[in-house]
Formats: sequence, C-alpha cells, structure tokens
Amino acid sequence: MGHLKIGQLGTRSGVGVETLRFYEREGLLPEPERLPSGYRQYEAEAVERVQFIRVAQFLGFQLKDVKELLALRDNPDATRAEVRERAVSKVVEIDTRLRGLEAIRADLVRLVTACDGGCRRVSQPCTTGGG
Repeated sequence: MGHLKIGQLGTRSGVGVETLRFYEREGLLPEPERLPSGYRQYEAEAVERVQFIRVAQFLGFQLKDVKELLALRDNPDATRAEVRERAVSKVVEIDTRLRGLEAIRADLVRLVTACDGGCRRVSQPCTTGGG
C-alpha cells in the first residue's frame, strides 16, 4: 500500500480529513512525515490504527481510554494482563449501561402499551379499553 496522503487515509479508513487532524492533535495518531510540499505522508498501517480508534469509540471508549489502549498496543513491554484489566473494566461499564438501557426500554414498552391510541392524553385514564 505504501504511503498515503491524508485524503487517501481518510477514504480508506472511513473518516474525514478534519477527524484525522483531530486524532493527530489528540495524540491518537502519530504526526506523519511531511513531503517537501508540506503534504502529510502516512504509513499504510495508519489505516488499521484509525479503524481501531473508530471501533473503540463506537464501543463506548472515551478518547482518553482509546489513547491508553493504543499506548498499550504500541508498547512492546505491555503485558496481556494490563490489556485485559482495561478490557474487563470496560465490560463492567458496558454491563452497567446495558442494565440502565434495559430499564429504560421496559419503561418505554409500558408507555407504548399504555398509549395504544385510545386516549388523547397520557395523564387521562382511558375508558375505551386501550391505554
């Protein structure tokens, strides 16, 4: 794949140029070498790194967490135990969110059942057999 300009990296990784610049400023993406013309010249591996960042964000990791995960990933001395500890912590956080989402879902299902279209206002009891 060779070297990529910022637009090529954005296209291949599915993010915009401004997002890539933001990742650089935040230290998530190493600042690339620049051509004499000033164009950024990314290594091909940057595509994988950007995709990793996007997936981690989608999974609920904050940027500081992503930065820590990348640091562990980039650190040849990092142990599997360190990576596992971060992952376990995130699993606990996700489980907590899921319980909250399940409670909200149950409330919404009750609301949908109560509001089956037989009444005009939620605050009024329905006498038409519906909610």
